[in-house]
Amino acid sequence: MRPFDVDELTVGRWRNGGGATREVVSWPVGDEEFQWRASVADIDRDGPFSAFPGVDRTFTLVAGEGVRLTAPGVFDRTARVGEPLGFAGELELSAELSGGACRVFNIMVRRGRRVARVERVTETVTPVGGHAGVFYVMRGQWQPGGGQGSLGAGQGLWWDDDAPGRAVVPLSPDAVALWADVAPVR
Repeated sequence: MRPFDVDELTVGRWRNGGGATREVVSWPVGDEEFQWRASVADIDRDGPFSAFPGVDRTFTLVAGEGVRLTAPGVFDRTARVGEPLGFAGELELSAELSGGACRVFNIMVRRGRRVARVERVTETVTPVGGHAGVFYVMRGQWQPGGGQGSLGAGQGLWWDDDAPGRAVVPLSPDAVALWADVAPVR
């Protein structure tokens, strides 16, 4: 399991100037075409989203008032804090912020190669053997297995398919996290 802290990740500004992305991992590392990717993005203003043909996306608001995602006549949903929202990467979406800038946790998987399930969790999580994944702390303190230090808000872990299934345990009563289980398509 590899730890990360969002504040220490490289920031990449969007071409349209509407936000910035911090990539947690793009797997396989170093390949041009990812099988799966995790990132945290700050959305600064209303505007279009980049399309990712052949990719399934799960978008979860982690801070902010809300984000309405629309593709006229096809898709119209409002993301709320801690509620994962899935959609096809081909959609030409626009984002409308409900109350100013926000932060989102993104999981993208190449359709036909990977499937992802993202859940809001408050209890112990044990990664599934043979699956990759990401654990992102929204609030409180968590203790990962394997002797690593505790994790707080904006920190987390990612692992590949070969990582041992070590439990991540809440240490505080206010502990809330997002767990993305990324399974290979067999």
